[in-house]
Amino acid sequence: MHFSVTKKIFVMLVCLWGIMYALPNVLPVTAQEKMAEISSWLPNKTISLGLDLQGGSHILMQVEMGSLIDERVEALMDGAVSEFRDKNIAFQRPTKIENGFQVRLANPEQDREEAYRIARNLEENLEVETSDDGVITVQYGLMGLTQIQDQTISQSLEIVRRRIDETGTKEPVIQRQGTDRILLQLPGVDDPEAIKEILNTEAKLSFHLVDETATGRTRGTMLLPMQEQPAQRIAVHRRSMISGDMITNAQPAFDENNRPVVSFQLNAVGAKRFCDVTTEHTKEPFAIVLDKEVVSAPVIQSRICGGRGQISGGFTVEEATNLAILIRAGALPAPLKIMEERTVGPSLGADSIEAGKMASLVGLALVFIYILISYGLFGLFANISLFLNIALIFAALSVLQATLTLPGIAGIVLTIGMAVDANVLIFERIREEYRLGRSIIGSIDAGYKQSLSTIVDANITTLIAALLLFSFGSGPIKGFAVTLGIGIITSMFSAVLLSRLIVITWLNKTRPQHLPI
Repeated sequence: MHFSVTKKIFVMLVCLWGIMYALPNVLPVTAQEKMAEISSWLPNKTISLGLDLQGGSHILMQVEMGSLIDERVEALMDGAVSEFRDKNIAFQRPTKIENGFQVRLANPEQDREEAYRIARNLEENLEVETSDDGVITVQYGLMGLTQIQDQTISQSLEIVRRRIDETGTKEPVIQRQGTDRILLQLPGVDDPEAIKEILNTEAKLSFHLVDETATGRTRGTMLLPMQEQPAQRIAVHRRSMISGDMITNAQPAFDENNRPVVSFQLNAVGAKRFCDVTTEHTKEPFAIVLDKEVVSAPVIQSRICGGRGQISGGFTVEEATNLAILIRAGALPAPLKIMEERTVGPSLGADSIEAGKMASLVGLALVFIYILISYGLFGLFANISLFLNIALIFAALSVLQATLTLPGIAGIVLTIGMAVDANVLIFERIREEYRLGRSIIGSIDAGYKQSLSTIVDANITTLIAALLLFSFGSGPIKGFAVTLGIGIITSMFSAVLLSRLIVITWLNKTRPQHLPI
């Protein structure tokens, strides 16, 4: 029955915090903006609404594995050719087959064993076969293709998440669907064209030396178009000197002529290589290639060390900003193809919000009335703690910027019904002890003490279920788990601490002769 001053201050501060941070959700937008203008520390965050409540964009993308497998096979072929030459193995030019390549040895009896060993070590999960006439077949088997697919989808999910988060979109839903598809839901985005442009850019950045002697397509070089003048083509060495994964940061900036550029910084390996390349190839052109287009091909004027550089290409400020976002997020391992796209209007969401409000208000009113009739004055105390419990739920959701979906509203409605469970247990225990002849103070003390373990057990088991739903669920299921979990924590606070403080304060001030319960 004793409440220390520190504990009283703590309970009152938590309640005040809940009311202040829940308040912006019921204020008009103009009042929220005015609060933000008055001071930055005033609460101004509101609950984020999901796609089903505020509308937005729904995009289903397919990862094009074919082009990725082709690139991997090209890399395998280049690796095999390089190794064969180092070991002085004579061979004919490799030819591509489905998911692999074939190469014919000139001296199979002499080189078959060494060539087989080289082919086996090119990469894991490769199927390698040799024939009597000296043909070595290298292919990705089912296990290898499945591993590549899983790695590619996981990497694509992470890169899409980083790109979308950089744009400031609130709480996008990004998840794998099927074997090779990615589902993207963007609440509040009515025009997804800018998002699609960012997603459709692979952002494969690399730096290549220019082959000024090449007159056409020769081995070891490739002809790439200039980004600003596609008709103009430049021959660059196929092997890149610097790759995009060596860039640790990229930011939009302005050069000395006040033109938008992208400033980048390299990691230790990239910085050393950049320094070595610019030292060895001074006065030679150096091409910056983005998605198989030459952004620019400046001449190296002097050695560049320190790991910093700029990419210029006649960008606008918006283009430089988007390019910096793409470089920071990293390159997609494979192109994404838009399979389905639709814009979800907010009308369904508005109806759902109204229905959710009505369900919550009706449920709240019925609970208030029932508790008030059943427990009289103590029921009023329980209703006060229930009201503050709801304020705490909305405050926590606002601070966390959690996304509220239809299942989330269901979680709140369920929490309203569950929130009085603890008070019912306590009040019934107090009533029972009082009927057995205990004093008022003794009955209240016994009621709170003996009900505590039951309340904790019941809420912990429900909290475990909410944590499992959050861990293994996705999308709306997580929204339900978040609201349910927060509701369990706040209801325990309101029942075990808040309502007890109210009851004890009333008891100390009125010193009643009878227990009105």
